[in-house]
Amino acid sequence: MIPAHELVALEARVEACLARGSDDGLCVLGHGEMSLVLGWPDGGAALAPEVAAKRLPVFASVAAFERYAGTLRRYLAALEAAGVTPLPTQLQRVDRADGSCVGYCVQPALAADALLPRVLARATPAEGLRLLREVAELACATVTAAVGLDAQLSNWALRDGQLCYLDVTTPLLAHPDGSTELDPALFLAAYPAPLRAPIRRFVLPGIVRRYHQRRSVLRDICANLVKERLQGWQPALLSVANAALAAVEPAAAPITAAEATRDYARDARMWAVMLWLRRADRFWQRAIRRKSYPFLLPRAIAR
Repeated sequence: MIPAHELVALEARVEACLARGSDDGLCVLGHGEMSLVLGWPDGGAALAPEVAAKRLPVFASVAAFERYAGTLRRYLAALEAAGVTPLPTQLQRVDRADGSCVGYCVQPALAADALLPRVLARATPAEGLRLLREVAELACATVTAAVGLDAQLSNWALRDGQLCYLDVTTPLLAHPDGSTELDPALFLAAYPAPLRAPIRRFVLPGIVRRYHQRRSVLRDICANLVKERLQGWQPALLSVANAALAAVEPAAAPITAAEATRDYARDARMWAVMLWLRRADRFWQRAIRRKSYPFLLPRAIAR
């Protein structure tokens, strides 16, 4: 947990950066599709941050924040029930004068070398195969029509020798009719207002649905190897992923290397377009409307 007064001070620094349109002065650990990951405390190069604070989009009310908090609690419980170990997570908020609030998802900060792609880059064949098999089997044990998982390698890390899962800020829980339990407005807030309804209707259901299908989740892990520059592990991952899939869905077609490569290329194009739309909206808001833009976007993403 970040002390309340320090979290208020951190949010004030973020707001100042939003007004300037620059993240200079912040300890930015990374960017998610809807979150900004900040290190705290920010002691500069001489002091590593103790926690990673993922700043969520602004909630319209405390009630909306509490609904999200309930969904997150249920998601963490569902992951643990499936055998996944989420990184310890606390949800905090900063209230605003207008009744809205900003949420922060706070987790222990991990060294970059603890992230699974870094671990695999230096792992022995036997150790790497064991970790890949564990990820594939956990994905198959977790993913159902009700519980989704974004199991790409960058969402896992080793902590005290144990595989743990990091990316819980988008709780992938679905209602019986297949609709997401998470308020879509949180995801859509990052995109230009005129496009939110079309994205909600035509794009978001497909994005969410793939995280509730075992084969799609496993294929995404295989495709993620390309982004992480770990193609040398592809034969091993395909072997353990297809074995894990066959154990729970014997009729499923095996995932192929060519399919994973096509999947990576398609996703890279889609997310590049989505980021371009956000940058265009930032230009429109700041340069044309002379208003602040409520997100800090990454300068570049290696895809």
